[in-house]
Amino acid sequence: MSSLQHLQMLMRYRAWADRLLYQSLSELPEQALNHPQPIVFGNLLRTLHHVNAMDQVWRAHLEGVPHGFTSRNPEECPGFDVLRAQQVEIDEWYIRFAGALDSRACDEEVRFTFIGGGEGVMRRGDVLLHVVNHATYHRGHVAMMMYGLSANVPTTDLPVFLRETS
Repeated sequence: MSSLQHLQMLMRYRAWADRLLYQSLSELPEQALNHPQPIVFGNLLRTLHHVNAMDQVWRAHLEGVPHGFTSRNPEECPGFDVLRAQQVEIDEWYIRFAGALDSRACDEEVRFTFIGGGEGVMRRGDVLLHVVNHATYHRGHVAMMMYGLSANVPTTDLPVFLRETS
């Protein structure tokens, strides 16, 4: 499998993991999603919002358009159902975007400004890898909060995805 095919598979994996996570979270009352947690984003819902907002930021960087975010932890946080729909939409966008890349486009550099300031440059493929890695990192945070709420935590490991989608 080529590195481009790996990136395309990782985009599908990420969408699969998000679907499982949001399905489990939908079983929790809204109070649990907003319950204060010892995490930088303050609660479970705001952690999900951070991930979604950063997905939007990276999408804008890939498209070469402004994203409009001034914080990695935006004040306005949509409700769970809105956030879930937004996550489905952006996951589908990343799957389509990765599916349309060729090796040359994957290696193209993307120049951007970090929200906290400073200039950055990454290859398109590295941006996609970061988007998957970032979501995995915060899925771990969400899972820990879910365990603390005695919630059903789905298994979102890559080998399970590969087994279930082969």
